[in-house]
Amino acid sequence: MKLVWGLVVILTLFFVVNSAPPTCYSRVLTLNKEIMESLEKLQKYRRTKHCMEVLPKMYLDVHNSCVMTKLRDVIYILENLPTPQCREKPRIIGLKRKIRSLYTIINKVCYRDLVFFTDDCDALETGHSTPRQGEEQLQLLKER
Repeated sequence: MKLVWGLVVILTLFFVVNSAPPTCYSRVLTLNKEIMESLEKLQKYRRTKHCMEVLPKMYLDVHNSCVMTKLRDVIYILENLPTPQCREKPRIIGLKRKIRSLYTIINKVCYRDLVFFTDDCDALETGHSTPRQGEEQLQLLKER
């Protein structure tokens, strides 16, 4: 009987620990990962490959202050794809919904909760971030 009671307590604790609601930041990170995975799949998938050629290369980084502009641009492009067949594909509609959701969460729900570590807009297209000038000057001061 003690074994069963102990098992019930352990399982209850497990469910209580895992049932914590996601924070704003964790939701943003999760959506960011989902969007990047969807983009990668849609660019490889035979039926959507030609539709995705219109999109610029994109490496989302929620810690980059240019991410809002990039998300807004991508939403605009997805809403105005050249052919109606591309606009009506369920997977592209799903991607557009995820991107719009991320934009809304960052802009309204997580307003002022996210910290932007960089403002390198080119990094969202290349995937490589360069340090800001202030960081370079700080490094030079440390070396002296």
